[in-house]
Amino acid sequence: MSEVRQYGELATQLVMESRRSTQTDTLLKYNDALVRSLIREQRDLEKVAEPLALLDGPPAPALIVIETAITRNKRCLLAYHAHRTDRLRDMYWAVGGALPHILSNQDIRGRLSPHEVDFLREYHASIMDFRADFADELDIMASITQPPKDLHALVKVVRDCGEIQTELGSIDFKKGERYMVRRADIEHLIVQGYLEEV
Repeated sequence: MSEVRQYGELATQLVMESRRSTQTDTLLKYNDALVRSLIREQRDLEKVAEPLALLDGPPAPALIVIETAITRNKRCLLAYHAHRTDRLRDMYWAVGGALPHILSNQDIRGRLSPHEVDFLREYHASIMDFRADFADELDIMASITQPPKDLHALVKVVRDCGEIQTELGSIDFKKGERYMVRRADIEHLIVQGYLEEV
């Protein structure tokens, strides 16, 4: 016996999943099975609507119901993907644009679809292209939530991050050590969690 569903039930499940993701402030695993089922439902509805659209006279009530379901499904599918894309952008900026930091985390990587990984890579590439145009004047990767009070910052190394090239030369950041450095040179390392301000 086949399962009986109402039009739009799968789309409602996707929207509820997005809402749950927002309420818990997490990115849930990409629901590939549900998305594929919704796309299959769309194709089935379009096949049913096609002969009804060819009838002469005013549109049949069944056609109006089916077209409404098709439109609603599309909107829900787009809302689901827009929500996920927004969450990915937020994650990207939360780590200061450190794409390897996101993609090396297996927990996060397991929740993404291959298309979302591609999106993140392309988004990162376009940000880097944009940044290259005026890197000398402005660092768009710097945090703007708390503007710096001083040009220099006293920082403690939380995780080894190796040798970093600064404007005044190279510094080898080793765990546990403290440094007084130009904020502009190490802001991205603070955002990524390698350094912390003292």
